[in-house]
Amino acid sequence: MSKNNGAIVKTRAGSIEGTYEDGLYVFRGVPYAAPPVGELRWLPPRPVKEWDGVRPAKQFGPIAPQNPLPGGVIIQEPQPQDEDCLFLNIWTKGLDGAKRPVMVWIHGGAFIIGSGTEVMYTGGKLASYGDIVLVTINYRLGALGFINLDVVTGGKIPATGNEGLLDQIIAIEWVHDNITAFGGDPDNITVFGESAGGMSIGTMMSMPAAGGKFPKAILESGAANTVSDLDEAVDMSKEYLKVLGLSGNDVDALRNLTTKQLMDAQQQLGVMMQEKEHRITPFQPLVDGKVIPERPIEAIRKGSAKGVTAIIGTNLDEWKLFAIMEPGFKDMTETAMMERLSVMLPGQSIKGLVEAYRRALAERGVTPKPADILTAIQTDIMFRMPAIHLVEAQRDNGQKVYNYLFTWKSPAMGGVFGACHALEMGFVFCQPDPMLGGTGPDVDILSRCMQDAWLAFARSGDPSCGSIGKWPEYGEKRMTMIFDKDCHVEAAPYDIERAAWDKVDMLFTKPI
Repeated sequence: MSKNNGAIVKTRAGSIEGTYEDGLYVFRGVPYAAPPVGELRWLPPRPVKEWDGVRPAKQFGPIAPQNPLPGGVIIQEPQPQDEDCLFLNIWTKGLDGAKRPVMVWIHGGAFIIGSGTEVMYTGGKLASYGDIVLVTINYRLGALGFINLDVVTGGKIPATGNEGLLDQIIAIEWVHDNITAFGGDPDNITVFGESAGGMSIGTMMSMPAAGGKFPKAILESGAANTVSDLDEAVDMSKEYLKVLGLSGNDVDALRNLTTKQLMDAQQQLGVMMQEKEHRITPFQPLVDGKVIPERPIEAIRKGSAKGVTAIIGTNLDEWKLFAIMEPGFKDMTETAMMERLSVMLPGQSIKGLVEAYRRALAERGVTPKPADILTAIQTDIMFRMPAIHLVEAQRDNGQKVYNYLFTWKSPAMGGVFGACHALEMGFVFCQPDPMLGGTGPDVDILSRCMQDAWLAFARSGDPSCGSIGKWPEYGEKRMTMIFDKDCHVEAAPYDIERAAWDKVDMLFTKPI
């Protein structure tokens, strides 16, 4: 078939027909698992059923059911939603035997929003520029992908609360089994993701079901810390059922709830948790003792991720994106700051942390107001310190691991966003947002540096490349790539803040 008329590829489940656009073969809405609907709602994903004939793969499939995120700063493009959402999308230069590196993108969104079809990473620019096979995926979110019903229903609905992660694993398996037909190398798969996507990867690095599924990983603003304890997750499940007006005995009623009823209750629970605990999401992965046997970072320290080479990093001002959504945050008082920290941290450690960050911010030239101190601490408790812990766990296990810090500051709204959460994604996917990321030669150069490093890593497991030079492993000197106007390597950057956590006795498992 000619390129202009699309392309037909045979997968293990059946043939699909995609399109040829701007030098790339594109396949949209490819099912990688059976629809998780009806009796399969809340159950682990099942293999996709075979079909006869040629299935069209020219339109994106529905995304996982979700509610708009409150605050309005994170703009979500409206897309069709359905519980039948387990689809992936592929961009490739050739349907041949070239064995291109494969990059599988796992989207973020606090485990409650997002999709593999968001505009930022569906243009195929990264695949075109880097001659890789790019795959993006959907997975179940929120109360359909991350709720433990096994305990509250006495096993009648055996949902562990990690079904969304199991979706990701079966998607990676699909890629391994089928990607050769799309010009990809099944033995050279790099999973990469941001925020909840990076957290998912960090968690998968600890999971027996994911062992050996991917040799390389890039974790942007996510590590191996974002999990709930089983008791905490069960309490959340009970609260959710209470909002629905049901109990664990109402199994039939649960199964018969509409998607809208489930989403409305999730939204109501989310508002309650935001007001009570400043949580963004009521649902996230959990240590259920089965799918996730123990805290991911502990399993990784014991060697569960041996054989995985990784790039792991964060943005300097992650929490500024969330702080700007909260009315009155910038005018926070010292008392309010200390009260907020007392919810997250052991009491005896708070004063020392605050003083360390006050000093560090002053040395950066930032007037250390309570809101600035709290933002910096929340950035590090949620993102940077867990990332460093994961980097050092892999280093100590003799694995190659690279660390970065993204410090490019957004010019939007007078600079209030700083180097905020999610800002780096546009640079990676060849399309920085002009308003949030900026425009001009420096933006183009930084974007090219990040793309080249990610692509070099996908090809060889080493992110060193011509545009950034040598990127050394993290090692004992804490060598870190700084992504900014002038990309360069520093030993132990922002170490006052990092060292302050050495005296804090806590496990980084706080909810988002």
